[in-house]
Amino acid sequence: MLRFFAPLALCVVSLAATGISQPALAQERSAVRHDLAADTFTQARRILVFRPRIRVGEQSTGGMFEPRADWTELARSTMATALRDRQALYGNVLVEAPEAYGEQARRLDEYMSLFGATASSIITYQFFPGNRLETKKADNRAERFEWSLGPGVSQLPGAADADYGLFIFTEDQFGSTGRKVLQVFAALGGVSVQSGVHAGYAALIDLRTGNVLWINADFQMGGDVREAEGAARRMEQLFEEFPIAATVAPPAVVPPAAPAAGSQ
Repeated sequence: MLRFFAPLALCVVSLAATGISQPALAQERSAVRHDLAADTFTQARRILVFRPRIRVGEQSTGGMFEPRADWTELARSTMATALRDRQALYGNVLVEAPEAYGEQARRLDEYMSLFGATASSIITYQFFPGNRLETKKADNRAERFEWSLGPGVSQLPGAADADYGLFIFTEDQFGSTGRKVLQVFAALGGVSVQSGVHAGYAALIDLRTGNVLWINADFQMGGDVREAEGAARRMEQLFEEFPIAATVAPPAVVPPAAPAAGSQ
Protein backbone atom coordinates (compact mmCIF):
# COMPACT_ATOMS: atom_id res chain seq x y z
CA MET A 1 0.00 0.00 0.00
CA LEU A 2 2.82 2.40 0.90
CA ARG A 3 4.43 1.70 -2.46
CA PHE A 4 1.22 2.86 -4.17
CA PHE A 5 0.76 6.05 -2.16
CA ALA A 6 4.41 7.18 -2.14
CA PRO A 7 4.43 8.40 -5.78
CA LEU A 8 1.14 10.20 -5.16
CA ALA A 9 2.58 11.98 -2.16
CA LEU A 10 5.56 13.08 -4.25
CA CYS A 11 3.15 14.40 -6.89
CA VAL A 12 1.31 16.44 -4.27
CA VAL A 13 4.57 17.93 -3.00
CA SER A 14 5.57 18.82 -6.57
CA LEU A 15 2.20 20.46 -7.29
CA ALA A 16 2.34 22.46 -4.07
CA ALA A 17 5.85 23.65 -4.88
CA THR A 18 4.88 24.92 -8.32
CA GLY A 19 1.59 26.43 -7.16
CA ILE A 20 -0.40 24.69 -9.89
CA SER A 21 -4.14 24.79 -9.39
CA GLN A 22 -7.32 24.84 -11.42
CA PRO A 23 -7.96 28.08 -13.34
CA ALA A 24 -10.87 30.29 -12.40
CA LEU A 25 -14.14 29.25 -13.99
CA ALA A 26 -15.31 31.09 -17.05
CA GLN A 27 -17.96 33.70 -16.36
CA GLU A 28 -19.58 33.19 -19.79
CA ARG A 29 -20.54 30.01 -21.57
CA SER A 30 -22.57 31.14 -24.57
CA ALA A 31 -22.08 33.99 -27.02
CA VAL A 32 -23.52 35.40 -30.25
CA ARG A 33 -21.53 37.28 -32.86
CA HIS A 34 -21.59 40.98 -32.03
CA ASP A 35 -22.82 42.17 -35.43
CA LEU A 36 -25.47 39.49 -35.94
CA ALA A 37 -28.83 41.04 -36.81
CA ALA A 38 -31.64 40.29 -34.37
CA ASP A 39 -33.90 39.03 -37.17
CA THR A 40 -31.33 36.69 -38.77
CA PHE A 41 -33.13 33.54 -37.71
CA THR A 42 -36.75 34.67 -38.02
CA GLN A 43 -37.01 32.72 -41.28
CA ALA A 44 -36.58 28.99 -41.76
CA ARG A 45 -32.93 28.24 -42.49
CA ARG A 46 -31.19 25.05 -43.54
CA ILE A 47 -28.64 24.10 -40.94
CA LEU A 48 -26.19 21.33 -41.79
CA VAL A 49 -25.45 19.16 -38.75
CA PHE A 50 -22.02 17.59 -39.05
CA ARG A 51 -21.36 14.30 -37.29
CA PRO A 52 -20.23 15.24 -33.75
CA ARG A 53 -16.64 14.52 -32.77
CA ILE A 54 -16.76 12.50 -29.56
CA ARG A 55 -13.80 11.42 -27.42
CA VAL A 56 -14.22 9.40 -24.24
CA GLY A 57 -11.55 7.87 -22.05
CA GLU A 58 -9.87 7.80 -18.69
CA GLN A 59 -7.75 10.41 -16.97
CA SER A 60 -4.58 8.81 -15.63
CA THR A 61 -3.04 9.57 -12.24
CA GLY A 62 -0.75 12.09 -13.92
CA GLY A 63 -3.64 13.72 -15.80
CA MET A 64 -3.00 12.17 -19.21
CA PHE A 65 -5.92 11.28 -21.48
CA GLU A 66 -6.18 7.55 -22.19
CA PRO A 67 -8.81 6.87 -24.91
CA ARG A 68 -11.30 4.03 -24.43
CA ALA A 69 -12.70 2.71 -27.72
CA ASP A 70 -15.59 0.90 -26.03
CA TRP A 71 -16.69 4.00 -24.11
CA THR A 72 -16.36 6.16 -27.22
CA GLU A 73 -18.50 3.86 -29.36
CA LEU A 74 -21.12 3.71 -26.63
CA ALA A 75 -21.15 7.50 -26.35
CA ARG A 76 -21.46 7.89 -30.12
CA SER A 77 -24.59 5.75 -30.06
CA THR A 78 -26.25 7.54 -27.13
CA MET A 79 -25.30 11.00 -28.43
CA ALA A 80 -26.60 10.18 -31.93
CA THR A 81 -29.97 9.29 -30.45
CA ALA A 82 -29.98 12.41 -28.29
CA LEU A 83 -29.13 14.56 -31.32
CA ARG A 84 -31.96 13.06 -33.39
CA ASP A 85 -34.36 13.80 -30.54
CA ARG A 86 -33.03 17.36 -30.38
CA GLN A 87 -33.37 17.81 -34.15
CA ALA A 88 -37.05 16.87 -33.90
CA LEU A 89 -37.58 20.02 -31.81
CA TYR A 90 -36.65 22.18 -34.79
CA GLY A 91 -38.77 20.58 -37.48
CA ASN A 92 -36.96 20.32 -40.81
CA VAL A 93 -34.52 23.15 -40.10
CA LEU A 94 -31.68 20.88 -39.00
CA VAL A 95 -30.50 18.38 -41.61
CA GLU A 96 -27.78 15.74 -41.32
CA ALA A 97 -24.65 16.27 -43.39
CA PRO A 98 -24.03 13.64 -46.07
CA GLU A 99 -21.40 10.97 -45.46
CA ALA A 100 -17.94 12.16 -46.49
CA TYR A 101 -15.37 10.03 -48.32
CA GLY A 102 -11.80 10.43 -49.49
CA GLU A 103 -10.64 14.02 -49.85
CA GLN A 104 -13.91 15.37 -48.47
CA ALA A 105 -13.57 13.24 -45.35
CA ARG A 106 -10.02 14.52 -44.84
CA ARG A 107 -11.14 18.14 -45.23
CA LEU A 108 -14.03 17.64 -42.82
CA ASP A 109 -11.69 16.06 -40.26
CA GLU A 110 -9.36 19.06 -40.53
CA TYR A 111 -12.21 21.48 -39.95
CA MET A 112 -13.49 19.50 -36.97
CA SER A 113 -10.00 19.78 -35.46
CA LEU A 114 -9.91 23.49 -36.28
CA PHE A 115 -13.31 23.94 -34.66
CA GLY A 116 -12.13 22.21 -31.48
CA ALA A 117 -9.05 24.46 -31.31
CA THR A 118 -11.12 27.60 -32.00
CA ALA A 119 -13.71 26.72 -29.36
CA SER A 120 -10.95 26.11 -26.82
CA SER A 121 -9.42 29.49 -27.68
CA ILE A 122 -12.80 31.20 -27.29
CA ILE A 123 -13.15 29.76 -23.80
CA THR A 124 -9.60 30.70 -22.84
CA TYR A 125 -9.32 34.14 -24.43
CA GLN A 126 -12.91 35.38 -24.56
CA PHE A 127 -14.77 33.76 -21.68
CA PHE A 128 -12.19 33.58 -18.88
CA PRO A 129 -11.92 36.74 -16.76
CA GLY A 130 -8.67 38.62 -17.27
CA ASN A 131 -7.69 36.68 -20.41
CA ARG A 132 -9.55 38.78 -23.01
CA LEU A 133 -7.41 39.43 -26.08
CA GLU A 134 -6.93 43.07 -27.05
CA THR A 135 -8.79 42.49 -30.34
CA LYS A 136 -11.79 41.05 -28.44
CA LYS A 137 -12.24 43.87 -25.94
CA ALA A 138 -15.15 46.29 -25.98
CA ASP A 139 -12.91 49.29 -26.71
CA ASN A 140 -15.70 51.74 -25.75
CA ARG A 141 -18.08 50.00 -28.18
CA ALA A 142 -20.43 47.06 -28.01
CA GLU A 143 -18.49 44.01 -26.89
CA ARG A 144 -16.91 42.20 -29.83
CA PHE A 145 -17.34 38.50 -30.45
CA GLU A 146 -15.49 37.92 -33.69
CA TRP A 147 -14.15 34.46 -34.49
CA SER A 148 -14.04 32.49 -37.73
CA LEU A 149 -13.07 29.12 -39.23
CA GLY A 150 -12.45 30.75 -42.61
CA PRO A 151 -14.39 30.63 -45.90
CA GLY A 152 -13.09 27.13 -46.68
CA VAL A 153 -16.09 25.70 -44.84
CA SER A 154 -18.11 26.40 -47.99
CA GLN A 155 -16.33 23.41 -49.56
CA LEU A 156 -17.47 20.92 -46.93
CA PRO A 157 -19.88 18.16 -48.04
CA GLY A 158 -23.46 19.42 -48.11
CA ALA A 159 -22.47 23.06 -47.51
CA ALA A 160 -23.65 24.23 -50.92
CA ASP A 161 -27.24 23.31 -50.04
CA ALA A 162 -27.36 24.88 -46.57
CA ASP A 163 -27.10 28.30 -44.93
CA TYR A 164 -25.29 27.37 -41.73
CA GLY A 165 -23.32 24.51 -40.26
CA LEU A 166 -23.59 23.09 -36.76
CA PHE A 167 -20.39 21.75 -35.23
CA ILE A 168 -20.42 19.67 -32.04
CA PHE A 169 -17.42 18.42 -30.07
CA THR A 170 -17.37 16.63 -26.73
CA GLU A 171 -14.53 15.15 -24.71
CA ASP A 172 -14.97 13.21 -21.49
CA GLN A 173 -12.13 12.00 -19.29
CA PHE A 174 -13.32 9.98 -16.33
CA GLY A 175 -10.90 10.12 -13.42
CA SER A 176 -9.08 6.86 -12.74
CA THR A 177 -8.79 5.45 -9.22
CA GLY A 178 -5.25 6.79 -9.02
CA ARG A 179 -6.36 10.24 -10.10
CA LYS A 180 -9.11 10.31 -7.49
CA VAL A 181 -6.70 9.25 -4.76
CA LEU A 182 -4.28 11.96 -5.88
CA GLN A 183 -7.11 14.49 -5.68
CA VAL A 184 -7.75 13.51 -2.04
CA PHE A 185 -4.07 13.71 -1.08
CA ALA A 186 -3.66 17.01 -2.92
CA ALA A 187 -6.64 18.49 -1.06
CA LEU A 188 -5.00 17.52 2.23
CA GLY A 189 -1.95 19.47 1.11
CA GLY A 190 -4.01 22.50 0.12
CA VAL A 191 -3.61 21.92 -3.62
CA SER A 192 -6.52 21.69 -6.06
CA VAL A 193 -6.33 18.79 -8.52
CA GLN A 194 -9.09 18.14 -11.02
CA SER A 195 -10.36 14.59 -11.38
CA GLY A 196 -12.18 14.16 -14.66
CA VAL A 197 -12.69 16.47 -17.63
CA HIS A 198 -16.07 16.96 -19.29
CA ALA A 199 -15.86 19.54 -22.08
CA GLY A 200 -18.39 20.29 -24.77
CA TYR A 201 -18.66 22.80 -27.60
CA ALA A 202 -21.46 23.50 -30.05
CA ALA A 203 -21.33 26.29 -32.62
CA LEU A 204 -23.33 27.68 -35.51
CA ILE A 205 -21.11 28.61 -38.46
CA ASP A 206 -21.94 30.76 -41.49
CA LEU A 207 -21.12 28.39 -44.37
CA ARG A 208 -20.25 31.28 -46.70
CA THR A 209 -17.80 33.18 -44.50
CA GLY A 210 -16.86 30.67 -41.81
CA ASN A 211 -17.83 33.18 -39.11
CA VAL A 212 -18.84 31.76 -35.73
CA LEU A 213 -22.37 33.13 -35.26
CA TRP A 214 -23.14 31.41 -31.94
CA ILE A 215 -21.25 29.15 -29.60
CA ASN A 216 -21.94 27.34 -26.38
CA ALA A 217 -18.73 26.08 -24.82
CA ASP A 218 -17.92 24.78 -21.37
CA PHE A 219 -15.06 22.84 -19.76
CA GLN A 220 -17.34 21.53 -17.00
CA MET A 221 -20.41 20.00 -18.62
CA GLY A 222 -22.69 17.46 -16.99
CA GLY A 223 -24.20 14.18 -18.08
CA ASP A 224 -22.49 10.82 -18.50
CA VAL A 225 -22.46 10.50 -22.30
CA ARG A 226 -22.17 6.71 -22.02
CA GLU A 227 -25.77 6.56 -20.80
CA ALA A 228 -28.94 7.59 -22.65
CA GLU A 229 -30.12 9.95 -19.91
CA GLY A 230 -26.69 11.54 -19.56
CA ALA A 231 -26.35 11.99 -23.33
CA ALA A 232 -29.75 13.70 -23.48
CA ARG A 233 -28.67 16.03 -20.68
CA ARG A 234 -25.39 16.82 -22.46
CA MET A 235 -27.20 17.58 -25.72
CA GLU A 236 -29.64 19.86 -23.89
CA GLN A 237 -26.72 21.74 -22.36
CA LEU A 238 -24.97 22.04 -25.72
CA PHE A 239 -28.08 23.66 -27.23
CA GLU A 240 -28.62 26.18 -24.42
CA GLU A 241 -29.40 29.63 -25.86
CA PHE A 242 -29.45 28.24 -29.39
CA PRO A 243 -30.56 31.23 -31.50
CA ILE A 244 -33.30 29.35 -33.36
CA ALA A 245 -36.55 28.81 -31.48
CA ALA A 246 -37.89 25.26 -31.29
CA THR A 247 -40.97 24.56 -33.40
CA VAL A 248 -42.68 22.35 -30.88
CA ALA A 249 -46.29 23.44 -30.25
CA PRO A 250 -47.01 24.68 -26.73
CA PRO A 251 -48.92 22.31 -24.46
CA ALA A 252 -52.67 22.40 -24.87
CA VAL A 253 -54.56 24.46 -22.31
CA VAL A 254 -57.04 22.27 -20.46
CA PRO A 255 -60.06 24.27 -19.18
CA PRO A 256 -60.91 23.83 -15.51
CA ALA A 257 -63.56 21.22 -14.78
CA ALA A 258 -67.07 22.52 -14.26
CA PRO A 259 -68.18 22.42 -10.61
CA ALA A 260 -70.33 19.47 -9.69
CA ALA A 261 -74.06 20.07 -9.35
CA GLY A 262 -75.00 21.34 -5.96
CA SER A 263 -71.47 22.41 -5.03
CA GLN A 264 -70.80 25.93 -3.84
